[in-house]
Amino acid sequence: MLIALHSVIADGRIDDYRREHERVPDDLAELFARAGVHDWRIWRSGDRLFHLVDCDDFDAAMAVIRADPADERWQARIGRFVDGFRGPDGEDAYRALETVWTLSSQRGEGAPA
Repeated sequence: MLIALHSVIADGRIDDYRREHERVPDDLAELFARAGVHDWRIWRSGDRLFHLVDCDDFDAAMAVIRADPADERWQARIGRFVDGFRGPDGEDAYRALETVWTLSSQRGEGAPA
């Protein structure tokens, strides 16, 4: 399952956000693995952050993650720099992305994501 999210960096906090993401805490990375999150990528354009989460089941993963003290500590650190998460169209609800086309699939290089 692929989930797209976006958030906004607070004014003047881009460098802080980058620094915090040079390496997230090991306990948080381990928590993501236990929760079924295979990868979490973040891109930035100006003050906008775009997240792509590759996971087994996003709702189940978030239930595990939000109940863990490692996430509580991370949110206390990172929450100062961002304006929450939104779905791909700015709504509060999350939904899986539909794969429409991939170049790698057309080339026969693997299954679609």
